[in-house]
Amino acid sequence: MSLVVVGSVALDSVETPFGKREDVLGGSATFFSTSASFFTAPKVVAVVGDDFPQKHLDALTQRGVDLAGVTREKGKTFRWKGKYSFQLNEAQTLDTQLNVFQAFAPKLPEAYRGAEYVFLGNIHPDLQAQVVEQVRSPKLVAADTMNFWITGQREALLRTLKRVHLLFVNDAEARQLAGEHNIVKAAQGILAMGPDRVVIKRGEYGALLFDREHIFACPAYPLAEVFDPTGAGDSFAGGFMGHLARVRSVDPRSLRQAMVLGSVMASFAVEKFSLERLQEISRQDIDSRYADFRRLTHFEELPHG
Repeated sequence: MSLVVVGSVALDSVETPFGKREDVLGGSATFFSTSASFFTAPKVVAVVGDDFPQKHLDALTQRGVDLAGVTREKGKTFRWKGKYSFQLNEAQTLDTQLNVFQAFAPKLPEAYRGAEYVFLGNIHPDLQAQVVEQVRSPKLVAADTMNFWITGQREALLRTLKRVHLLFVNDAEARQLAGEHNIVKAAQGILAMGPDRVVIKRGEYGALLFDREHIFACPAYPLAEVFDPTGAGDSFAGGFMGHLARVRSVDPRSLRQAMVLGSVMASFAVEKFSLERLQEISRQDIDSRYADFRRLTHFEELPHG
């Protein structure tokens, strides 16, 4: 049931219509591993600077996250600063400082190389490919990407897509990658690039899972208040992959459950800033919201005659 995530551990400064936070815990690997830790014990490969607060690493360790693959280098930690409007659909990036993350060359500890489940966070496609080369016989390799790589590193991304089993993208990225406006055609185009499955995240409208024969639609959880969407996609992926690693299966039933659990975790992540909400919930809270999803989507057969 081993799960490895390779990505960023960062310090974020975020402003939304509901407040602002400076230098709070962030990064793709952080949100992913915190979310996944409710289902399994994820292993993280990342880099931080010598300015990174030890308390943040301790908080991850206390959640059962394995940080043997996290290195501390001389210099400053990756920092991101963003601002959201009232629509909360997309952040306006105000500042990005890669710092030690700029020279990040992921190297998996030997104990990580037998992982059955691997998540490649939003990093350069060539680095994602290097990670794939370091794992022996994974059952499922999933990757995330973004418009920056789709535009600037398309050929490298296409090479990597031939080596992964599943791709996580949002709807705008799916359309951009496939060159198709229709989301179903976009998914079909991405599947033709190599992955067996693609998950298209649609924010407040939920998420869609496509393979070559089926489509599964999962709604977003209806929330009265959303404070900070940062990390929602990685929290979704953490719940999704964490569940699959726990049940050690990628059959259709498990994948549908993973979609709902991904949506559950994303819904918690956005309720407060940074990882505040994910750090205070329990497995009972997750199970309760999963049950809410079942009630939300249940309907009966039509009567005949």
